Amino acid sequence: MPNPDENSVTTTVFFDGSCPLCRWEISLYQGAVPTSPIQWIDVSDTKQTAIEGCSCRELMARFHVQTKEGAMLSGAAAFVALWLLYPSWRWLGKLGSLPGMQALLELLYRGFLRLRPGIQWLARQFATAKR
Repeated sequence: MPNPDENSVTTTVFFDGSCPLCRWEISLYQGAVPTSPIQWIDVSDTKQTAIEGCSCRELMARFHVQTKEGAMLSGAAAFVALWLLYPSWRWLGKLGSLPGMQALLELLYRGFLRLRPGIQWLARQFATAKR
């Protein structure tokens, strides 16, 4: 990832653009107005390679956010960091920041990851049937 200069430091979101669920969720965030700039990187793009010590495979497997301070977060911690950037989602970010909540959200996220391939398959079937 290019190193932005001091005045243009942004939060970076790494998402799986090949996943219909991920694209849908990211479109919700992109349609809202954050409190600071966000750079969106589709890691399913074949031009992308390993970023900040994460392989493309790792970036595809879990949701990642690099904070403007440079911390690389994944899973529930990444979602909480992203939610805190949006006035309309901040309440959820604050809830996720309470003691013990990130651990609970991470358990839920890992459960979702087990179901994700099946849900992706269904979403693709639904999208194909609508055409």
